[in-house]
Amino acid sequence: MSVGLLLVSHSARLADGTVELAREMAPDVVLESGAGDGAGGLGTSLEVVQDALGRALPRVDGVVVLADLGSAVLTVETALDLDEDLVSRVRLADAPFVEGAVAAAVAAQQGAGLDAVLAAAEGAGAPAAPAPAPAPADPSLEPVETTATASARVVIRNPLGLHARPAAVVARAAAAFGGPVTLQGVDATSVLQLMALGTAAGTEVEVSAHGADARDAVATVVGLIEGGFGEV
Repeated sequence: MSVGLLLVSHSARLADGTVELAREMAPDVVLESGAGDGAGGLGTSLEVVQDALGRALPRVDGVVVLADLGSAVLTVETALDLDEDLVSRVRLADAPFVEGAVAAAVAAQQGAGLDAVLAAAEGAGAPAAPAPAPAPADPSLEPVETTATASARVVIRNPLGLHARPAAVVARAAAAFGGPVTLQGVDATSVLQLMALGTAAGTEVEVSAHGADARDAVATVVGLIEGGFGEV
């Protein structure tokens, strides 16, 4: 399922800037702005929101909508109430505007479905949870490959550290593997958690993974970091 995002804000500049930020991390995701009062001023417009949904929906299976303030929420809710066909394909997120948009865009880029993208947006404001630990081994069972663990340490080389774009690259790469992958103990598939580390150039970090693809996962993330994300 392909999922797009619609950002509804009182300010066209705010929505356009958030779209620009999200697109940097999710280049394949449909991102639309439904912002402003329709006359170049601050505010929201039912017609603007309806037009934005009309642009997005033909290109995707579903749309997650983020709104910046209460009256923007009301505008989106009115648009949904007026067209019952939207109910199955559009979700309005209760999420922080910028952080939710970034988290949702990355989830959509990774191929998540409509409800999963919605959950990513709404989870963006929650405290970072520790990365999942591997399940304890059952002594009654023969060892299997899925219990494999790998780790490596690598120095951040790009001048700006793990800012938005490199964090998104790491998150997409980590999500491609079946088992949990961590960087400095946080979930490497979460852009927001990676950015929250504030990792600067010259910092040594530990990459760890569990599962059958653990070695490949660590090697992939380490290779991206050593390559400097094209910024070195």
